[in-house]
Amino acid sequence: MTELYINLFAFAASITLVLAYHLYLHRRLRTDPTYTIQAVNTGARAAWVRRVMDADGERDVLAVQTLRNSTMAATFLASTAILLIMGVLNLMPKVTDASLLHSLQERAADGDMAIFKLLPLLVDFFWAFFCFSLAVRLYNHVGYLINAGGDPRLSPTPAFVARLLNRGGRYYSLGMRAYYLSVPLVFWLFGPWYLVISACGVVAVLFHVDRAPALAVAREGECRPASAEPESRAADTQQVDVEPARPNLAWAARSS
Repeated sequence: MTELYINLFAFAASITLVLAYHLYLHRRLRTDPTYTIQAVNTGARAAWVRRVMDADGERDVLAVQTLRNSTMAATFLASTAILLIMGVLNLMPKVTDASLLHSLQERAADGDMAIFKLLPLLVDFFWAFFCFSLAVRLYNHVGYLINAGGDPRLSPTPAFVARLLNRGGRYYSLGMRAYYLSVPLVFWLFGPWYLVISACGVVAVLFHVDRAPALAVAREGECRPASAEPESRAADTQQVDVEPARPNLAWAARSS
């Protein structure tokens, strides 16, 4: 039973570490709404929906192509999750007893932890499959709603369509998060301490990936044309035509 307790402690420590990281993100977003790349993408999707729906059909092809790419990516990842589920089921030991709980107790008493380590991995891949499937469902709904027109009383508003699109993007992010969390569960098969070490590594990678770069937008420069200069100063100084500065959109790395 000592090995069982060690594995349970390693699993609980890893879960606590992941939950603490996500709690930190949640608290950080309260003070800085653009701290994570997911929050930035949420605003970007809402702005994209408004731009497409306000174009009066000029960007219908762009909307269809963009949603098609998102749907294909989610479909591929959902299919991959199903293949991984089948692989995990093939690795699980056969349970011949009619009572599943009794069989699990006997395996735990014998020190066989394989089925206990594979069950969380199986649940993780099922969660990824359902998240990606729901993302595909919402992307299909948005594909119809974003091009809907006609009666203004029946047509969806950009805010409603953006809410559905962001919900689909949230499910997509949760599915990717499940894939990330499968890495420590796979390393758990080699030992409990590999689970803890890999969980720390995944959290470190997520901390780097989740942070959004600081968005620095330069204000439009103001300069007067040369013709606005007084004639007395224009005679003494050389007139130089200066082109008004354009808004500059630059991505700068966020300081730690």
